Amino acid sequence: MTAGTPTLGAEYFERMYSASPDPWGFSSRWYEQRKYAISAALLPSRRYQNAFEAGCSIGVFTAELAPRCDRLLACDLSPVAVAAAAERTACHPHVRVERRTMPGDWPRQAGGFDLIVLSEVLYYFGGTDLDRMLELTISALRPGGTLLAVHWRHPVAEYPCGGEEVHDALGGRAGLTRLVDHREPDFIAEVYLRGSIAASVAETEGLL
Repeated sequence: MTAGTPTLGAEYFERMYSASPDPWGFSSRWYEQRKYAISAALLPSRRYQNAFEAGCSIGVFTAELAPRCDRLLACDLSPVAVAAAAERTACHPHVRVERRTMPGDWPRQAGGFDLIVLSEVLYYFGGTDLDRMLELTISALRPGGTLLAVHWRHPVAEYPCGGEEVHDALGGRAGLTRLVDHREPDFIAEVYLRGSIAASVAETEGLL
């Protein structure tokens, strides 16, 4: 990432959604369906009380997360994406989909979130905006809370930075302990817990 590289703005996403209602094929490609299934399986807890998904796009993964959350807030910059995500999750009254511009519109949640999902979103942020996103994420997680980060590994010319870069930046942050590091040629999926100790799923189930 080049210093001072600007965050991608609303005009970029307006162009993408004006060309197609699903410009990245989230609802149609097997690659995306498989990635979402892997991402959901990596989450260490069966259920979460308060979850937040930043950059939800048309809500395909939001709909997969919904049955595992008591309350789920999802947001996106694009009003077209927000409308599609809201329609997709309309059968889940505990899900809210809102238009928000990150990092400035980061939500406030009393007591914090016990799950934050950053899937295919961090590489849209440049310079200080990426730093701010990571700061807000960590501070908004409850002690022991889960952070899921998933990103495409291949370079995209118009993105301020790449998936490898954002995961390197995330891994260098204090206050998080990595529980899962899943890497394939195409994407990285990592799970972090807020705090200095990350108990395994077997430990939390009393198997050890």
